[in-house]
Amino acid sequence: MTDRTVSTPRLEMHVRTAGSARGTPLVLVHGNASSSAFFRDTLGHLPPSIYGVAVDLRGFGDTEPKPIDSTRGVGDFADDVSALIDAMGLRERGPVHLLGWSVGGAVVMRLAMDRPGDVASLILESPMSPYGFGGTRDAEGTPCWDDWAGTGAGTANPEFVERIASGDRSSESPFSPRSVMNAFYFRPPFRAVRALEDAYVEGIVSTRTGDDFYPGDVVTSEHWPGVAPGTRGMNNAISGKYVDLSGFAAIDPKPPVTWIRGVDDQVVSDASMFDLGYLGSIQAVPGWPGAEAYPPQPMIGQLRSVFDAYRQRGGQVREHVLEACGHSPHIELPDAFREILREALA
Repeated sequence: MTDRTVSTPRLEMHVRTAGSARGTPLVLVHGNASSSAFFRDTLGHLPPSIYGVAVDLRGFGDTEPKPIDSTRGVGDFADDVSALIDAMGLRERGPVHLLGWSVGGAVVMRLAMDRPGDVASLILESPMSPYGFGGTRDAEGTPCWDDWAGTGAGTANPEFVERIASGDRSSESPFSPRSVMNAFYFRPPFRAVRALEDAYVEGIVSTRTGDDFYPGDVVTSEHWPGVAPGTRGMNNAISGKYVDLSGFAAIDPKPPVTWIRGVDDQVVSDASMFDLGYLGSIQAVPGWPGAEAYPPQPMIGQLRSVFDAYRQRGGQVREHVLEACGHSPHIELPDAFREILREALA
């Protein structure tokens, strides 16, 4: 594996690469509060015919920290990755395979919507809902409130943000990056080997914090829980106010899609521990107005609705649900994940 910085017309992007540059390109895109460091082991076990390129998105890792325009949803990220693919000459050999984990899944879906002919296949690992994170009530992504209250930067735990900013690498608090990762990124009691765990923690604390980055600027709301998305930063960029990927079902041509998820995912779930609708329903957030006004977001149903529409229009979607697995199948069940990945790339 090698680390390098690639100059693009949009920004300087840090990437980790593995394999021969003459191989078939696979671009790997990470999720929120993480970086390309989470793909270290995956890169090291790619088939010999694959050239793996794991990116650091803006605001994460060692990529140039340009501000995130939340009003574009995940558009800034998709355009950055597209510019990187061009700058590295990856499209010169034909369409490129894309792997997106968590929010990275939404990023590669958006890229495919913008340039469908450039995509050989999509591997979506625990992808975020096509209607953003939180604040929606049904499979069509209908918002609970008209100002999208309960989504955006105000939903982030302030102590977790503070500990990222301070570079906390300990496990002394349940809100430290290491503790949050082991409790929610993975299905407890899973623990990565220490060297990899430390690398993943470094990936989390590389997250830039503030109004332009993670979590973003906060706007107050008259609706429960009192906060609504602003216009800057990461968590606002994944609010359904700015994200609607339902149009993915209509792209043409339609690259094959592989959907991989863990049955015990606590992040992207119909019972997500990061969705205020669900947290309110279990009385973890006070003042919840009830299921009629603000139900838990049906994230899996929303994904399935868009993928069913994709199939109905001639696309192929293969779903793999892994038992005893959380939000990170590529780390928790690497052998099973690699086998699915090999089949998808073939």
